[in-house]
Amino acid sequence: MAKRSPRLAARALILIEDRLLLVNAYPGCISDLWCAPGGGTEAGSSLPANLAREVMEETGLTVAVGEPALVNEFHDPRTGFHQVDLFFRCSVIAGSLDAGWRDPEGVVTERGLFTRGDLDLGRIRFKPDSLAQAAWGRGCHYDPLEVLVK
Repeated sequence: MAKRSPRLAARALILIEDRLLLVNAYPGCISDLWCAPGGGTEAGSSLPANLAREVMEETGLTVAVGEPALVNEFHDPRTGFHQVDLFFRCSVIAGSLDAGWRDPEGVVTERGLFTRGDLDLGRIRFKPDSLAQAAWGRGCHYDPLEVLVK
């Protein structure tokens, strides 16, 4: 298998009334795995600009991008896929979660707000493992290379 450069993505940690906004980014809900909104970066656009665009597409919300909170890496040893996710603490500056909203690209099929207990007690399946620590903690964390989970 040929070595490929890692893909770079930006993700948002958005707390709304002390609940973390997560998305299911699997068309047709083929997986029950939840993750922070965000996605791949485009060359020539800053990480905050990429993240604000992705959050708008996936949630319908306008956010202010704050400080970095987590660097996470994951890979698929079978295919050589490797992604580095940079998580930023964000705050909502416009919009609200609307039940009628649809992701224009059809990737995100569900959005949900989850408590720290939901994550800590395993009530939902999510990645990366250190998501709760980063969302409700302080500083910037590093979550070492994980194997891709679907």
